[in-house]
Amino acid sequence: MLRIFLLAVALCTAQLTFSQKSPIDYVNPFIGTSNYGTTNPGAQVPQGLMNVSPFNVMGSDLNPFDKDARWWSTPYEFNNKYFTGFSHVNLSGVGCPDMGSLLLMATTGILNVDYKQYGSTYENEAASPGYYTNFLTKYKVKTEASATTRVGISRFTFPKGESNILLNLGEGLTNETGGTLRFVNDTEIEGSKLLGSFCYVNNQAVYPIYFVMRLNKKPKTRGYWKFQRSGEAWENDWNKDAGKYKIFTNYYDALSGDDLGAFFSFETVENEQIEVKIAVSFVSVKNARENLDAEQPKAGFDTILAAAKKRWTEDLSKIEIEGGNEDQRTVFYTALYHALIHPNILQDVNGEYPAMENRAIKHTDGNRYTVFSLWDTYRNVQPLMSLLFPDRQTEMIRSMIAMYKENGWMPKWELYSRESYTMDGDPAIPVIVDAWMKGIRDYDIDAAYEAFLKSAQTTDSSNKIRPDNADYVKLGYVPLREPFDNSVSHAIEYYVADWNLSQLANSLGKKSDASLFAARAKGYKNYYSKEFGTFRPILPDGNFFTPFDPLLGANFEPNHGFHEGNAWNYTFAVPHDIAGLVKLMGGEKNFVNKLQETFDKGYFDVTNEPDMLYPHVFSEISGQEWRTQKLVKSILDEHFTNSPGGIPGNDDTGTMSTWALMNMMGVYPFCPGRPDYTVVTPVFDKVTIHLDRKYHGGDGQVVIKRKAEESGDYIKRIVIDGKIWKSYKIPHDQLINSKEIVIVTGNRK
Repeated sequence: MLRIFLLAVALCTAQLTFSQKSPIDYVNPFIGTSNYGTTNPGAQVPQGLMNVSPFNVMGSDLNPFDKDARWWSTPYEFNNKYFTGFSHVNLSGVGCPDMGSLLLMATTGILNVDYKQYGSTYENEAASPGYYTNFLTKYKVKTEASATTRVGISRFTFPKGESNILLNLGEGLTNETGGTLRFVNDTEIEGSKLLGSFCYVNNQAVYPIYFVMRLNKKPKTRGYWKFQRSGEAWENDWNKDAGKYKIFTNYYDALSGDDLGAFFSFETVENEQIEVKIAVSFVSVKNARENLDAEQPKAGFDTILAAAKKRWTEDLSKIEIEGGNEDQRTVFYTALYHALIHPNILQDVNGEYPAMENRAIKHTDGNRYTVFSLWDTYRNVQPLMSLLFPDRQTEMIRSMIAMYKENGWMPKWELYSRESYTMDGDPAIPVIVDAWMKGIRDYDIDAAYEAFLKSAQTTDSSNKIRPDNADYVKLGYVPLREPFDNSVSHAIEYYVADWNLSQLANSLGKKSDASLFAARAKGYKNYYSKEFGTFRPILPDGNFFTPFDPLLGANFEPNHGFHEGNAWNYTFAVPHDIAGLVKLMGGEKNFVNKLQETFDKGYFDVTNEPDMLYPHVFSEISGQEWRTQKLVKSILDEHFTNSPGGIPGNDDTGTMSTWALMNMMGVYPFCPGRPDYTVVTPVFDKVTIHLDRKYHGGDGQVVIKRKAEESGDYIKRIVIDGKIWKSYKIPHDQLINSKEIVIVTGNRK
């Protein structure tokens, strides 16, 4: 009897502990910081421009992953141990290096400005939304970081003695070099640094970041450093600074160069805390200072941190969950956290921002967003925004349309008002059409449609969105003109975009356009090879490429016609016409067997976008939905875990995280532009989604419940507001206007 009583007490205590925890308490920012997830545990607010991340990817053999020894795209790796400061304004989950600059470091003792020597190992590392901390073992200094939208704040707790704060302007993840510093007074410094050339696709896409840094204590001494290049031997005889860092202690005006920085030295007492604020702008130093004064005028670290946590709590509470285990709840809320890092607010507090490409200073009364990794996010992140934050989605779309008005083209993979032209397709189309079809329409759709027609119909070299559009328009496919030109991947994305364009055209009453683009969207059939049962590159003469290996391209090796994947990863990537693909492959039985083969033989690649929809393709075939349910559960259990390696590959600005998040909820957006969700087995007993009544109407929330009748994880029936739902698809309008969706699970019949 006593054992039963104690068990009951334990269960009640566990339930009480769970009920007392807020969604923010389940976020583990270290998920995705290994296994090439390329997230970072830095401090940030939702959609904030500023991210303050620990920078531990340079300067020591203690780091197995070094930015200067290999291709590296993130400021932090969990297994590295050598810290060289906090970097400001960082990208999350990307596969190419950029940003990660303005490195702020605390040291003690004699001043040393060489990062290979001043870096330190660390311990007592911890992070939560809006906060990061560690303890530098070399210096006995506690470091902490938090942020507002445009301003980072760091707090360093020093031991007694001589202490230093360093700003390294020469290093970072960016591919560009060059910067300028200028002391304003004893406690403030301003300047700029050149960034850009993301992924090296467009090496002209560079941009300056402007900053103002302010300390809350006057230093004992201050100055600059700059690395002096070596000359000929005779020059070095008289120039004793050649090949060394030159320290400037009696010059405070502007200093420019590639490898330079500023230092502040103090005499500190035991446990003395010094706070440092760094504000940024992509317009001007003046605006950076205005951002600092507006967002962090007097408030200290603890106040800023509390405000950041409040914002995260509000956003993460848009979804409430019950059930599941501790790790599953952590994976879920961390995924939502990652989905809310990008895109970012770009405009300064005065509303100014740099116009797309021409950099003219523009003004907005709303939010202007940046960091549009659209090839990734059109698949699920933007649909998630439509569901949870339609107001933000609206402003993101307005930002995209404004980019067209400023530059003449929609964005593709935009960073800070420059176009990188990274990845494939015409991804702005499915982003906006998907929102339009879900009733989110408060923007200039005529301008958007005009932009879509331009990229879909322009066939000369000015069209960098669809660089091979002349072939595509003329032939209905893109032939392989160079050995590794990604021709099939380009065309597959064009088909998805054109199908979406046909849906929009039909919605706008443009019937002839709708027919034209709907027909174009079926051009994928040209690539189907009966010999291999997969898509296959086509040569300029119309013949299939030979010799052909459908597995070539696995593990990101160079491949004929396919980008970041192989034929198996792209063959089923036509969500807009699965019925047509089924017919092309000889009927449902052959189709299902071929698709199942991708999983049985290990050809499915969970780490990348092209085939992330494959598990859900089965649910397009009546009677095969159980395969989706089985595969999704297996993938979630195996690849999405509460660990640093808990994201399978690049998170791609939240795309991989959103795949996990929405599948764990029980609904997943299969095809952009088709306003419905595929129902899968929820991980949790109850999911409450809080909706925006301005956009969604209804009761302001929808509840998804899982009711287990048996031990199995297969869906037996779906009940919506007390009525049997005879489909494994739920339209968007049905979802947002329902009160309760019950998914009954059990064993497979």
